[in-house]
Amino acid sequence: MNPFAYVRAHEPQLAIDAIAGASSARFLAGGTNLIDLMKNGVEQPQRLIDINRLDLAKIERLPDGGLRLGSLARNADTANNPLVRRHYPLVSQAILSGASPQLRNLATNGGNLLQRTRCPYFMDLGFAQCNKRVPGSGCAALQGFNRSHAILGASEQCIATHPSDMCVALAVLDASVRVRGKKGERMIPFADFHRLPGEIPQTDTNLLRDELILSIDLPASPYANHSQYLKVRDRASYEFALVSAAVALDLEDDRVRSARIALGGVAHKPWRCEEAEQGLIGKKIGRDVFEVAAKESIAGAKTYKYNKFKVEMAKNAVAQALATAGGLA
Repeated sequence: MNPFAYVRAHEPQLAIDAIAGASSARFLAGGTNLIDLMKNGVEQPQRLIDINRLDLAKIERLPDGGLRLGSLARNADTANNPLVRRHYPLVSQAILSGASPQLRNLATNGGNLLQRTRCPYFMDLGFAQCNKRVPGSGCAALQGFNRSHAILGASEQCIATHPSDMCVALAVLDASVRVRGKKGERMIPFADFHRLPGEIPQTDTNLLRDELILSIDLPASPYANHSQYLKVRDRASYEFALVSAAVALDLEDDRVRSARIALGGVAHKPWRCEEAEQGLIGKKIGRDVFEVAAKESIAGAKTYKYNKFKVEMAKNAVAQALATAGGLA
């Protein structure tokens, strides 16, 4: 691990000033991803700004009936919060399907959004070709062992996937990310927070370098009674998703008034399936209807040598999650 300066911030503006004044700096909260990256030499910040003492850990109702998740609230506290469990059970399900109890006790909501890919070609300096780590060096995964890699939204520059479970649920729930930087405060719609790789895969999000995540804001939701997070992985715990599906239905007399579908483990960001959602509106729930939506969810998928199985897996995951959410399973 390279030497670095350590700064402890007690106010958000002090944290913003500290990161803006350094050429290579990172905020440190739970550190469950960042410290691993530093140990492996993937990340080498010259300054760490410890933000754990900022007053950003509250979970509270918003005036419009929504919910504000403080960026420094721990994942375990968020998943077990009574308001989250009652009004946004999808978030609780997603968080509890990830990592381990020990990591959830340490990891923060803001840090969850900023997780970097676990692509082995990115995580291991022994592989020279990784455009995300060394722009312009190539993508070893294209011709390598790409079993865990993307089938949607990838580019020739990068086929890595986003690892978060929580973020897939947040994509379904139309969350917004409240941030503050040198230019002031702004809200970023969750759909615009993460980036697809395109020509600059080294840039994971649209967050500016000096911006601090303050909270994740959830709008009032009609989906509490009919939502489901389904994760498919190689082992039952402490494993990243091969494919995951987050779905939510608003039903009236067994007909779909509105629907939300997102996939994880298949793209560089949580993959929202808006055409499949639109196709469900007005339909009477049924396995045949859900199977059509599931097929539409993976339209345009592009597979590689070792991950062709993900197409059928994603389709089955969406269909099963919709059936469970609709009370048919």
